[in-house]
Amino acid sequence: MTRLRFVLALLAMALAVGTACAGFLWALDAATRTRFAASWLLYGLPLCGVGVAWLYRRFGARAEGGNNLILDEIHEPGGGVPLAMAPLVVIGTVATHLFGGSAGREGTAVQLGGSLAHGLVDRLALTGKARRLLLMGGVAAGFGAVFGTPLAGAVFAIEVLALGGLDLAALVPCLAAALAGDFACRLWGVHHTPYPHVDLPLTEPLANLAGFATLLAKAALVGVASGAVARLFAEANHGFADLYKRFVANPLWRPAIGGALVIGLTFAFGTQDYLGLGVLSAHPGAPTLPGFFLAPPDRWSWLIKLVFTVATLSAGFKGGEVTPLFFIGAGLGSALAPVLGLPVPLMAAMGMIALFGAAANTPVACAVMGLELFGIDAAPALIVACVSAYLASGHGGIYLSQRIARPKWPRRSGGASLRAVRRVWL
Repeated sequence: MTRLRFVLALLAMALAVGTACAGFLWALDAATRTRFAASWLLYGLPLCGVGVAWLYRRFGARAEGGNNLILDEIHEPGGGVPLAMAPLVVIGTVATHLFGGSAGREGTAVQLGGSLAHGLVDRLALTGKARRLLLMGGVAAGFGAVFGTPLAGAVFAIEVLALGGLDLAALVPCLAAALAGDFACRLWGVHHTPYPHVDLPLTEPLANLAGFATLLAKAALVGVASGAVARLFAEANHGFADLYKRFVANPLWRPAIGGALVIGLTFAFGTQDYLGLGVLSAHPGAPTLPGFFLAPPDRWSWLIKLVFTVATLSAGFKGGEVTPLFFIGAGLGSALAPVLGLPVPLMAAMGMIALFGAAANTPVACAVMGLELFGIDAAPALIVACVSAYLASGHGGIYLSQRIARPKWPRRSGGASLRAVRRVWL
């Protein structure tokens, strides 16, 4: 395949992914607002889960592998990524949000990108490097489009494959795909969640080295806390999913049980505020992701959202982990603001990107995302928080198909997947 044909194929794929993401985000917003207007829809969550699980078993069992299937296919080409993954994950995610599951959207966007990219790979009969680059470009386009962060999308695609291994040779095509995907998504009039510009509390930090060092030390503490919570989230999600598989043989019953559990949690906490993405609110005063940057510190919303999200995703409901992780991280940062004596917006920003960076093992991508979303002024604190969270989370994460290119800690061999490491650890 000539270079020109590859570039045209990459850009066409990315534009298609961006368009698909625009339609998905529109549908997700409509589903969320419909649920706000009809809170009784929550009682249909168990039946919704059964229906989506049946669709997957009937029309695309391999698609159940989700993001991990795409990572495996990039690492070691095998059975392929079914094209049915794209419509199935959109239907599944929109249904999850319509009926009140606590889930995200990144997983859907990445699966959209990976599925459409693999369909083009098959059509063009690509192999080797071209095949790998197109699949990575699909991941970059989906991530960049769904969050409106093309630079982070490009870095995410080359970083998410392996811990400590940035595939810089793929950066240019991934960047082109992420920019094209984001352009197409915005062209359809999609608006992304706005975040405030974040500054450091020191006006001239380099003129006050002691103050600057103290600030960075506090950022490292935020990172350590974020890394610990990220590992808690990942292990809880994988652990409960394992329990479902062990004790509930019929996969159709797992989301039914999980849906009933989410309903029970809603009654236990007396609120529906922790359902869905956590970006929009059904009423004033509800905890939301943007609200953590503006409101007084909230102590426990991050933990309640973690419980709701694990209950949803571990049972097999569709959607991503990222936006709930943003909510959990921003809530954690906001809660720690009075303890560390730092401004709430800065703490929420550090917690938001550091916790996701630790859970996904993508600290560089998340630091870049922080610069895209919050501006460059807080860069030192954001970077320190991301790196310390990545190290504190250990060899675990939400994507078990990730490989260990460079171990975080000594005495840990590289090359294994997180899935294999987790089996040994258990």
